[in-house]
Amino acid sequence: MAERSFVAEVEKLRLSEGEVFRGEGILAVTKALLESGVAYIAGYQGAPISHLMDVLADAQDILAEYGIRFENSASEATAAATLSASVNYPLRGAVTFKATVGTNVASDALANLASGGVTGGALVIVGEDYGEGSSIMQERSHAFAMKSQMWLLDPRPNLPCIVQAVKDGFDLSEASHTPVMLQVRIRSCHLHGQFIAADNRAPSFTVKDALENPARDVDRIVLPPASFLHEREKVQDRWPAAVRFIQERGLNEFFFEDAADVGIALQGGLYNALIRALQRLGLANVHGDSRIPLYVMNVAYPLVDAEFERFCRGRRAVLVLEEGQPNFIEQNVADILRRLGLPTALHGKDVLPLAGEYNTAVVYGGVRAFLEQYGLIQAEPAQTEAGPASASAQAAALESASAEAAPTRLATAGSAVDVPDEVLPPLEQTVYPRPPGLCTGCPERPVFTAIKLVERELGAHHISADIGCQLFSILPPFNLGSTTMGYGLGAASASAFNVAPGGAPAARRAISIMGDGGFWHNGLTSGVANAVFNQSDNLTIIVDNNYTAATGGQDILSSHAHNPTRSTGHAIESAVRGVGVEWVRTLRRTYDLKAMTGALREALTTTKPGPKVLIAQSECMLNKQRREKPLARKAVAAGRRVVRERFGVDPDTCTGDHSCIRLSGCPSLTIRDNPDPLRQDPVTAVMDSCVGCGHCGEVAHAAVLCPSFFRASIISNPTRWDRLRHRLRTRVIAWLQRGEAKRRAKYAF
Repeated sequence: MAERSFVAEVEKLRLSEGEVFRGEGILAVTKALLESGVAYIAGYQGAPISHLMDVLADAQDILAEYGIRFENSASEATAAATLSASVNYPLRGAVTFKATVGTNVASDALANLASGGVTGGALVIVGEDYGEGSSIMQERSHAFAMKSQMWLLDPRPNLPCIVQAVKDGFDLSEASHTPVMLQVRIRSCHLHGQFIAADNRAPSFTVKDALENPARDVDRIVLPPASFLHEREKVQDRWPAAVRFIQERGLNEFFFEDAADVGIALQGGLYNALIRALQRLGLANVHGDSRIPLYVMNVAYPLVDAEFERFCRGRRAVLVLEEGQPNFIEQNVADILRRLGLPTALHGKDVLPLAGEYNTAVVYGGVRAFLEQYGLIQAEPAQTEAGPASASAQAAALESASAEAAPTRLATAGSAVDVPDEVLPPLEQTVYPRPPGLCTGCPERPVFTAIKLVERELGAHHISADIGCQLFSILPPFNLGSTTMGYGLGAASASAFNVAPGGAPAARRAISIMGDGGFWHNGLTSGVANAVFNQSDNLTIIVDNNYTAATGGQDILSSHAHNPTRSTGHAIESAVRGVGVEWVRTLRRTYDLKAMTGALREALTTTKPGPKVLIAQSECMLNKQRREKPLARKAVAAGRRVVRERFGVDPDTCTGDHSCIRLSGCPSLTIRDNPDPLRQDPVTAVMDSCVGCGHCGEVAHAAVLCPSFFRASIISNPTRWDRLRHRLRTRVIAWLQRGEAKRRAKYAF
C-alpha cells in the first residue's frame, strides 16, 4: 500500500494526439514513456522518483494494453541489469531509481551495459536527490555518466521539455548505441504544468518477439578481447554519433545570443532558478526573456565543443552554472576554450559556492557578482574595493533584504494583518532544533525503547544502523547507532566486530539493525548469509513493518496484504533459516515491551554460537491508518458503532519525572502546566494525535514508572448497552468521589 494512490490520475495517460495533459512531472514522464513506444520498464523506488514507481504500479492495466512489461525490481542493480534486453534486440527499455545511492548499487550493471552498447533505446531515469532537502550523501550522477560514458540529459524543468527529453533520450540512445541517463531533479518530479499530448504507441518490437526470435552477438558481451574494442568504439564511433545527434536535433538551446558581450552557460535543470535570479536583477521577465545571453545544456554530458565555440567566441566572459562538486563541466569548458585558443574569461565556482544546492538566492549572489565585475550592473553601496562580494554574502544579503521588505504578519481570525514593526515588542527567544523522528504510534519505537532498557542492565553495545525509518534511532531520545553504510548493510557493517578465532570471547555482542525493505534489497545475502558463512556471534534485529515504509509504503515479499500483481506473504524467518541461521526469534507485536526486552536479553546473553536474528513484527502505523481511517469514517457516517482507543495521563498521579517521554519520544506526548498549585514541575500530557498503540503505557510499566497512564475508549454511535454502562460507571465514580471527599473533610483544618 503506497503512501499515495494515482488510480484516478493515471487515466490521463490515455490522452491522445492534440489533447492537453495537465498534471505532475512524474505523470508526464510516464506519459512520455507510453508515447515513445517503450517495451519494458523496471525500477526501485526511492526519493524523488518513488511516485514514478507508484504511478507505474497503478497504471499496469494501461501498460498491459500496449504489451509493456513492468517490474518492481528487487534492487537498483536488478533494474539496471534488466536493460540487457536492449543489447541484442531493438527493444526500448527504461529503468528508474534514486541517485546517487541507487546509481551506486547499479554501477556494475551500468558499466557492463555501457561497455557492450545497446541496439534498442535504453533510458535510465535517475531521481537526482541533491541539496538540503536530501536524505543521502551529497553526490551527483554526473560522475557515473562520465565514468561509463553514458550520455546525461538534464532538461529544463517544465513539462514540455521533460517529455521531449524522454523521447530524445531514446532516439539518442539508438543513434549512438549507448544507454542514456535522464536526470530528473526533485522539483522536476513534483512540479505541475501542461503539454500537448501525442498518441500512445505500442512497441514496434515486443518482448514476445524477442523471446520467439532469440539473437546473440558475441562482440556485445563484455569479455576480452571484445571489451578492449568497446573502449575504442566508445570514443571513435559512439561519442561522435552522439555529438552529431545533439547538434542536428538541437537538444541544447541558445537564448538571446546577441543581448550582451558576456554570457551564462548552465545545466538545464538550473534554468528556472537562473531566470528568477535575473528577474530580481531586472534582467529578465516572467516569460524568460533575458538581457543576458544563455546557453542551456539540456545535455550535461557530453559537451559539444562546436556549440561552446559558437557561444563563447567574441565574448569577454562566460559564467558556468554547475551545481555541486567536482566542477566537471567547468573543467571541461576550460579545456575547450584553451584548445580553441579563445580569450574568453571563464567564471564559475570563483563567484558561486563550491558545493551545495543552487537555489535562487545562491544563483542571485553569484550572477550579481559576475555581472558587477564586468560592469553590466552597478555595485551595491556596501561594495568594497576588494572586489565582488562572495556568493554566500550575496545570498545572505538577498535573504536579509527580502526579510526587511516584508511586513510582519499577524494572524487574526483566519486572516492576516500588516503591522508596523515599531508597534511590536522585541522578540528574544531561542528556536531549538527539532530532529526528525518516528511517527506517532510507529511500531519501531518500542524496539529502541527495549534496547535502551536492556542496556541499563547489560551496558552499552556497539550498534550498526541502517537506511530506513529505523535510522531515526540515532537521534534523541534514543541516541543509538554508530554508523550507517547503506541500504540493507546494517548487518554487514557489524561484521568486523567479531573476535578473531582463538581469542578470548568479548563480554558483549555487537547489534545491527535493518528493516524488512533493506533485508530483501540485499541484507539477506550481504548481511545474514555473510554472518552465517563467517560464523558471526552478533545479533541482527530485522524490523518488519510489512512494507518498504521508508520509500513510501510499497509492498515487498514479506508483506501481509494481498497484491493482485505481486507475490506476497513470504516470511522473513523462513528465508533466514534457509541460509543457515539457527537462533531466530519472531515477535509478532513489537508493542509488547516485556516480550521485546526479554528476547533482546536472551539474544545478547545466550551461549549458543553463531549469528542471532530477532525479527520484530508490527504493521507500519502510517499505512495502517491510511487503510483504517477511511473505513472508520465510512462506518461512522453509516451509523455503525466504532471504537477508538486513546491514552491519557492522570495529572494528579503524574510525578513530572518525564521518563516516559525520554524512553518513548512519541510525538503525541508533551508537557503542560501542573494543575496542582503546590507542585511546579510540568506534567506529561497526551495530545489528540494519539493513535492508541499503547507504547507509552507499556513504557510506564516496563520502566517501573508511576501508574499515571490510562486507556480510554471513544465510542461513535454508541449502543443502548454502551449508554447504560456509561451511566452506571458515572454513578459509581460519583459515589466513590463523594466518599473520598467525606474522608478528606475529616482531616480538613
